[in-house]
Amino acid sequence: MLSVTEAVIELHDVSLTLGEGASSVHVLKGVSLQVARGESTAVVGPSGSGKSTLLMVIAGLERVDRGTVKIAGEVINERSEDEIAAFRGRSVGIVFQSFHLIPNMTALENVAVPLELAGHPDPFRIAEKELSAVGLQERLTHYPGELSGGEQQRVAIARALAPQPAILIADEPTGNLDQLTGRQIADMLFAKAAERGTTLMLVTHDPALAARCDRQVAMRSGRIEQPAAFAATA
Repeated sequence: MLSVTEAVIELHDVSLTLGEGASSVHVLKGVSLQVARGESTAVVGPSGSGKSTLLMVIAGLERVDRGTVKIAGEVINERSEDEIAAFRGRSVGIVFQSFHLIPNMTALENVAVPLELAGHPDPFRIAEKELSAVGLQERLTHYPGELSGGEQQRVAIARALAPQPAILIADEPTGNLDQLTGRQIADMLFAKAAERGTTLMLVTHDPALAARCDRQVAMRSGRIEQPAAFAATA
């Protein structure tokens, strides 16, 4: 049974406003959340409820106005932008709905270059290994425009997992895919997270995908509606 002391994500009374003046929006309102190491959590709720912003806060891509954001044992909202970027590069993998691959780089380069920039030894060997692990060993030299949507998302998953992050964040990872391909990508996400003991947090509008997670956290109007208790895990 996982205990609170093994939480890898800890948010306490987090608030965030985006924009200024009359156009400002209070996106997160006193959000507190704990997620255990190795747990899979679906963040669900209507559009505009703050789901994606919550993921961006956990990834250190949005800085909160108030509260504490503690990720993998580090309070990241007290760090500089450079420190947060370095932390994210080693501790948080991100998979987006729209893939976010660099179009003039091959699949191998898309996975290797972030590793190279982070100072990893032998980044191209690691990239090749990760792409092989997602079934793309024959597509290493292909550019994103030469790959199907499902293949592009596999490259994105390989890129996210290559640094061996503690946390894998996925924002509508199947949203741009047909039903069959989406199911295959979901299978891969859950399998890879389970193999590595990686904490998986995903935003989804798909009830079937959300149901596969250890628990669901419902958001509405910038607040968490359901208690954020740990799921029972053997």
